[in-house]
Amino acid sequence: MPLYPATDADLAAIAALVNSAYRGETSRQGWTTEADYLGGQRTDEATLRAELAEQPGALLLTLRDEPTSELLGSVWLEPAEAGVWYLGMLTVRPDIQDRQLGRTLMAGAEAYAAGQGAGRIRMTVVNVRDTLIAWYERRGYALTGQTLPFPYEDQRFGEPMRDDLHFVVMEKAL
Repeated sequence: MPLYPATDADLAAIAALVNSAYRGETSRQGWTTEADYLGGQRTDEATLRAELAEQPGALLLTLRDEPTSELLGSVWLEPAEAGVWYLGMLTVRPDIQDRQLGRTLMAGAEAYAAGQGAGRIRMTVVNVRDTLIAWYERRGYALTGQTLPFPYEDQRFGEPMRDDLHFVVMEKAL
């Protein structure tokens, strides 16, 4: 399935998709939920628009059902430094997370970044997401040993329900 760059008109649907996959009761339909340790919304249309404007070269790629154009997933990509791109917000609709669409999104995002000159992909994952970290490891990503603090004071990242959250950094050579 091909990936398509998101347009401004897609941002509301992408925000709704991301929130449904990460937070609240709908996220419990899939295995990517953060609802047990983060409340609130994960993002919104205005935040996505602002972040895209602030990050030169950043984009959201979308995965759509071919006959209907229905949004099935999305992924954030941005150049981080020479030869390294950041991948984030990999999202698949919770009710269809058993169709290996996450793999499709990840492979498409990696191919896009490689086509732009990336030799590595970097991501950050909340440390308590053991199942997700293991999933990324099975796809060739490795923990770098680097950690980043969780931004407890920034409501854009949600409402933490635990005081032991941080991000682990993972990378994959392309």
